[in-house]
Amino acid sequence: MQLTDITTPQRTVRFDRTRLALQDIVDLARGTARAELSSDPAFRAAIAKGADFLDRLLREDGAIYGVTTGYGDSCTVAVPLSLVAELPHHLYTYHGCGMGAVLTPAQTRAVMGARLASLSKGFSGVSVGLLEQIVRLFDSGLLPLIPSEGSVGASGDLTPLSYLAAVLCGEREVLRNGVQLPAAQALQEAGIEPLQLRPKEGLAIMNGTAVMTGLACLAWDRADYLARLVTRITALASFALDGNDHHFDETLFSVKPHAGMQNVAAWLRQDLEYAGQLERNGKRLQDRYSIRCAPHVIGVLTDALPFFRESIENELNSANDNPIIDAEGERVLHGGHFYGGHIAFAMDGMKNAVANLADLLDRQMALLVDARYNQGLPANLSGMTGERAAINHGLKALQISASAWTAEALKLTMPASVFSRSTECHNQDKVSMGTIAARDCLRVLELTEQVAAALLVTVRQGVWLRQRLDTSRPLPAPLARMMALLGQDVAPVLEDRRLDPELHLLLGRIRDQAWSLYA
Repeated sequence: MQLTDITTPQRTVRFDRTRLALQDIVDLARGTARAELSSDPAFRAAIAKGADFLDRLLREDGAIYGVTTGYGDSCTVAVPLSLVAELPHHLYTYHGCGMGAVLTPAQTRAVMGARLASLSKGFSGVSVGLLEQIVRLFDSGLLPLIPSEGSVGASGDLTPLSYLAAVLCGEREVLRNGVQLPAAQALQEAGIEPLQLRPKEGLAIMNGTAVMTGLACLAWDRADYLARLVTRITALASFALDGNDHHFDETLFSVKPHAGMQNVAAWLRQDLEYAGQLERNGKRLQDRYSIRCAPHVIGVLTDALPFFRESIENELNSANDNPIIDAEGERVLHGGHFYGGHIAFAMDGMKNAVANLADLLDRQMALLVDARYNQGLPANLSGMTGERAAINHGLKALQISASAWTAEALKLTMPASVFSRSTECHNQDKVSMGTIAARDCLRVLELTEQVAAALLVTVRQGVWLRQRLDTSRPLPAPLARMMALLGQDVAPVLEDRRLDPELHLLLGRIRDQAWSLYA
């Protein structure tokens, strides 16, 4: 199931004031869960209380940022009460300047879920009707076309979220079942009345971290799976290279207590069916680093993932617009919760750790295709023998492509968060760049998944050749099962053939998380 496909939802994600998990957003994005706004009267009363409090302040001529004033540096500009109702329309209208590729359907659903989660905390001064309108978009399969570029990550994701705000009101464009059409037409055909935004609701929708947070949820899920897949590939590469299983010994790893790294070593022991036999086995005493140190490389990501998850989930469960409406205390609190620094740091860190997986795989592939280092396998892992071997080149070009994808992934690891800019008349003079960091991370994941697909072809070929060379050596059961699955998608490479159809197939398997990898 591709992330861009909608399947029949299997469960409900309920939006109220309780804590959501990262997986809730991932399931909404995948289309395997449906969004539901809580019907609990206490929850709905708490949401309404914030909107009612703002209404009362307006009646009493209270000054409220973004309601009776202009936005950002224009906060010193008083807005006449007669024009207050028009202000939200102007906010999303003048932010209609996004560029770049539009978010995918899965990414759009993740963004919608993240914004709904924040607004449901009850500190944004919005109406229940606004929350219900977002749920109607989910139920009708209407996805705002959101350009991916134009946010500096504070004051939140203003420009991309303006496209959500506009669609709620029947403006701009949506995607419905893969077809682009005007939002006004789509809402009418779905029987949805366009929303008339209340005084703070435009600001509440747009002034938050929903885009970077939604993308971060998807990035985390992909990185977690990729760490496991790279471990499985490493086990297959070790077998193909006639590697030394002793490098993953439990006692060896007990003296360096990084839990994630230790888990990776345990997975490798499981895959290789290593039981602690330390007798000399006639193999190289020490394998090269890309095999021997694989748990240490992969372990950086596996150890960081729990921290990244906590940061992402905390942001997901935050009220992150400005101002915050404290209806209970009857206060309007002006702050900077739209600042996406935690997401920026998580995404900058994640893309670094993920790119290192690409580099690890690239080095493993270099060993596997090089007859000087692959322990007796043919050059370029060509499976052809006899006279025709002279004109066949095996995986020579695939190794070049994998190296290109790796180089591009590594190039993108420059942290985005250090490139803060001063914008909007020096009001937004320190910004997070969290959305750019999240987009970078997704691109690094995409490239690393491509490298992983190349390595799946490579280890499938390498293990097959190793077994052909040494018919007496049994393949450990976990690896035999994986080879059987790979064999359904990739035939051994004998005569040269194009490999991109198989690469695309494997890439789909990776993104669908088709293989069960460790408990």
